[in-house]
Formats: sequence, C-alpha cells, structure tokens
Amino acid sequence: MIDSRILPLQHKLLHPLALLLVRLNVRADHVSIAGFLVGVGALPLLATQHYLWALAFILSNRLIDGLDGQVARLTRSTDRGAFLDITLDFMFYALIPLGFALADSTANALAAAVLLAAFIGTGSSFLAFSLMAEKRGLHAKNFPSKGIYYLGGLTEGAETIALFVSFCLWPDLFSSLAYFFAFACALTILSRWIQGWRMLAD
Repeated sequence: MIDSRILPLQHKLLHPLALLLVRLNVRADHVSIAGFLVGVGALPLLATQHYLWALAFILSNRLIDGLDGQVARLTRSTDRGAFLDITLDFMFYALIPLGFALADSTANALAAAVLLAAFIGTGSSFLAFSLMAEKRGLHAKNFPSKGIYYLGGLTEGAETIALFVSFCLWPDLFSSLAYFFAFACALTILSRWIQGWRMLAD
C-alpha cells in the first residue's frame, strides 16, 4: 500500500552503499543471493525462539534486498536478476511463518498455515498479472524501477516487513497478528482479481 511512497527514499539512502558495491565489482545477482542466505539464517533462530536475533537477520535481509536493484541499475539490469530477486523474496517471506510454526507448533501452526495460504494468493495474483502485463507491454507507472509489472495492493512489501517485525517483538501475539494479516491479504487478492479481470479484458 505504501511501497511506491517509500521507494524514492529507500533509493536515496542506499545509493551511496550501492555505488561502493559497484566500485568493488560486486554484481547484483551476488547481492540477491547473499541477502537470501542472510534471510534463511532467521529460520533456525525463530525455530529456537531467539526472536530478536531473528529480527536482526530479517532486517538485514531487507536492507540487502534494497541494494540489489540499485546495483543492477548502476551496472546492467537483466531478466535473470529480476527473476532471481522476486523468487528469492517470495521464498524468504514463506520462511518466517514457518519459523514461528516450528517454534511452537501447538499455538502457531494453524495460523502459520493460514498466513502461508494467503501469501500464495497474493503471490500468485501478483505474478500471474505481471506475466499477462508483460505480454501486453503494460508498465506500472508507480514502480518504474521494478523489473516486472508491480501490481500494488493493501498488503505489499512494507506491510509484510512491519508484520514480521511485530511477530519478533511480540511473539505471543503471532496467531492474532497472522490471522489479521491473512484477512488483509484476502482483500488484496480480491482487489487484484478484480483489477486483472478489468485490465486484461479483450
């Protein structure tokens, strides 16, 4: 919902670090993979209930994720890089609810499953529309720097990270927060289905 407003500030803040990485001959693909590996490190920390350490890994993943696109734009953007970025992002998002399910399966497993189902809905509607938009030559005016068509919604990246932060700060509220966010995701899915139905009409 607020990603398009945050992106310009994010680009401005991360630009000096991206320039440094370019000078060090670090490729955008390497940044994407490094960020994902850092994000994977949150899983065992969540599973063993080291929530604040896990939060540090989650936030580090997001910081690195903001850098790969900037490095690509300063060097050369590629389809492979865009593919790598989005697929690793979606996998990272799925690992966080899984970590909480592993931490306390009795209290968290059902809520984690509902949230993951919601993530599948938002992810599939997002990617399916992007594929069709590419075929039609459509471009998202609010997200000109994205490698694929970015169809917004009530629950985007910023809201999802805010959710993960809340999970780590208040782990006892995981189920309540997960159900609430899953409902918000359902609204996003519905809005994307409607947008897709209208925008992709013959």
